[in-house]
Amino acid sequence: MTSFKALTLEDKELFCRYLGDYAFHTYEYSFLSLYLWKDYAQAQWALIDGALVIKKAEENKGAYFMQPIGYAAASLPKLIEELRRLAQDDPEYKYLFRDVEEPFLTDLEAVYGEKVQSAEDPKYFDYIYEAEKMIQLSGEKLGKRRNQVHQFLRAYEFEIKDIRASGVAQDCLRFSQEWLAQQKEPRRELLCELEGIGHIFAHLDQLSALGMAVYVQGRVVGFTFGEKVNRQMAIIHVEKGDTAYKGVYAFLNKTFAERYLSDVRWINREEDLGLARLKKAKEAYDPLRLEKKYKINIGW
Repeated sequence: MTSFKALTLEDKELFCRYLGDYAFHTYEYSFLSLYLWKDYAQAQWALIDGALVIKKAEENKGAYFMQPIGYAAASLPKLIEELRRLAQDDPEYKYLFRDVEEPFLTDLEAVYGEKVQSAEDPKYFDYIYEAEKMIQLSGEKLGKRRNQVHQFLRAYEFEIKDIRASGVAQDCLRFSQEWLAQQKEPRRELLCELEGIGHIFAHLDQLSALGMAVYVQGRVVGFTFGEKVNRQMAIIHVEKGDTAYKGVYAFLNKTFAERYLSDVRWINREEDLGLARLKKAKEAYDPLRLEKKYKINIGW
């Protein structure tokens, strides 16, 4: 009988062993991301036929499995049948799989052919950027972002502190609480994000997070954190700023990439969730591409 276990910090070593040099192009599978959103997504995991299987249950998606990690091609049919068995009598499973990247979809089609029912999940496509372009803000399309950075530089005397410096994480957590309190109708997702930020900051010594805060007159006006998942790609997980300080987001973006991510080729800034404001903000940085994700059923 397959039994799933709630994700905890103690699982990091096992996840890192399975993830290795992070072969994914989307952010969903990083341990830091899973740990950040573990309460919102009700993240659980199990080892089935030698593969790591992650199960989520989100309010807008229902229950589903992420694509298995570390599966052997020969054992894939047996593994899939076990997951189908687990999900078949549960109405919460609208799709068997979500957060799926194209290589796994190809593997499924090789086994199940036309029984695979797949659809793109565009609200959850990841925005991928060239790191050098994020640093230089080069090109006509990024002219407005360059102007915003210059506006911030001219207007404020600021200090940048690493998120691991004494007291900085606590300052950023307070800033997050204040930021959330200013939202008119905060979605449950934002409430869970605040809780997740607290989990990350409480265990920075055990996690791979890189981050910085910007202070003006002794108070945080913005902060961001992310990680390098391999030598090619970094992920920005959280970015928050006080928009009363003009240009603060553009300054955060450029400065974090410049100081922490200059040795990677690509920066993943996650998805827009179908929200017009987020979509506009992410498109404003001229993404290199959108990394697709799929939702999948098999013979249902």
